[in-house]
Parts: sequence; structure tokens; C-alpha cells
Amino acid sequence: MCVALLTYADLSARLNISREAARSLARRRRLPRSRSDDGKALVSVDLAELRYTPRPRRARPADPIAASMARIEAIKIESFKAEIARLEDVATAYRAVFERERERADRLAVELQQATAETMAANSWASRLEDEVTALRSDRRDGSIAGHAARRLGHLAAAIVKADRAASR
Repeated sequence: MCVALLTYADLSARLNISREAARSLARRRRLPRSRSDDGKALVSVDLAELRYTPRPRRARPADPIAASMARIEAIKIESFKAEIARLEDVATAYRAVFERERERADRLAVELQQATAETMAANSWASRLEDEVTALRSDRRDGSIAGHAARRLGHLAAAIVKADRAASR
């Protein structure tokens, strides 16, 4: 006869059960109990005599309402997953359209900047040409009006050709 003093934790480890099950077993079998110096309960157990096999847990009877609710929820979850996948596909398609339109808008912005720069250059040339024409019309001094006008006309023609070349770029 080998009697040992074990705590509930030690007894549960030896029998491979929970601590609460070991405590319940000690009460059911009316095993002698005492307190240790640190306040823990000690159980006197004859290990040779103690033959304990834990009972298998009994399953609760299945509730048909709970089972049908679980099936309904599983079906709902699957339908929600399918809807999420569909929406992700739609979002991906919209994202591709958005990227295409953004690239197109960037290209149009660059073209607009180029057109603005060309328009400003053309306006500058037009104002210069208007100044030249104004100068030709108002330059009627005595002397060689024909020579001076011819020179101004040559400058005007050169400015027109230069403006035409700049505009055709």
C-alpha cells in the first residue's frame, strides 16, 4: 500500500484529468484531505488502490432549430463571400477605367500646356508684327520714305516668315 499526499494539481496530472475533476473525485470517494503549510489542499491517495478511468463525455442531443440556423448562416456567409468577390471584380474593372482616364487626362493636360505656350508665342509675334505695321504707317518723314519703307517691309516679311515657322512646329 503506497499512500501519497498530492495536491489537486498533482492528482489531475497523474490521472490526466482537469483540476476540478480531481477535486470532485476526491470528494466523491471521500479521500482524506488536509492543508499544507502554503494553504493548498492535500489529498491522501493510495495509488495502488485507485483505479480511475475518466468517462467519455456525453454529447448533448442536437437541437434541430440550432442546426438549421447554423445551415442558414453558412448559406448566408457563402452568399456574402460570393457578393464580396463580385464587388471586388467590379472594383478592379472600375480601377482600370480610372487609370486609363487619368493617363488620358495627363496627356491632355500636357497638350493644353503646349497649346497655351504656342498661343502665347503667337500672340507675342502678332503684337510685334502690329508694332511693325504701326511703325510703317506712322513713319512718313521727309527724305527717302521709299528706302526706309522698303527696309521696314523687309523686316516685316522676315518676321512673318519667322512667325509662320514657329507656328508650324
